[in-house]
Amino acid sequence: MIKLRDFQKNIYEVYGLSDDRHFSVPDLVANQNRFTMRALKGIRKNDKRKIEINLIIAFCWMVAIANRLHIDLENKVWKRFPNRCSYCGKSPCQCKIISPRKRKKLNVKSDNRPANISEFQHMFNKIYPAKLRTKIDAGIHLAEETGEVGETISIYLGEHKSTQFTAIKDELADWVSTMFGLANSLEFDVEKELERSFKNGCHACKSIPCKCNFSYIANFDS
Repeated sequence: MIKLRDFQKNIYEVYGLSDDRHFSVPDLVANQNRFTMRALKGIRKNDKRKIEINLIIAFCWMVAIANRLHIDLENKVWKRFPNRCSYCGKSPCQCKIISPRKRKKLNVKSDNRPANISEFQHMFNKIYPAKLRTKIDAGIHLAEETGEVGETISIYLGEHKSTQFTAIKDELADWVSTMFGLANSLEFDVEKELERSFKNGCHACKSIPCKCNFSYIANFDS
């Protein structure tokens, strides 16, 4: 079982050095966008394996963004989704039924906090049941959140306001929720794929730290 916080640390051990040397924050965002869009292309082509591989890589780029900005992803995801929808405060989500006009302030407790990535995935399936949407709907939602991550980071890099940085943390947590949402629609075990892909370090060069150069990453196809 892999804790989300431990996986974030592992991504830094594998990619932190090369990311810091080779990639700016906009570069990290561009690659997260790139592989998310490849995953969504897999939906259009009805290629489940293409979706899974690219979704995992996109997730790792998103974690790299959190590392660069010193954001504790697990803590933020839990505070944003404490076993309930971040907007209506219900589990399962009742937003379509009650149409809340503003985000509900949630009382976050430590009770029943997911212990690992698999439990986070299960939690999100309880909050946003996969049976209530198609994989196309889940993919569209992920695309929406991907755009919002990029937008909030771009705004913060322009003005560096604390409220803008808080928005980045919120959007990263929202992206995680929709990533798990798509995985649940596909009945895809995220933790199992992470274990398989990163058990020997980088999923491509199999090294710790990663030895892939910028040109290789720029041309990497999956």
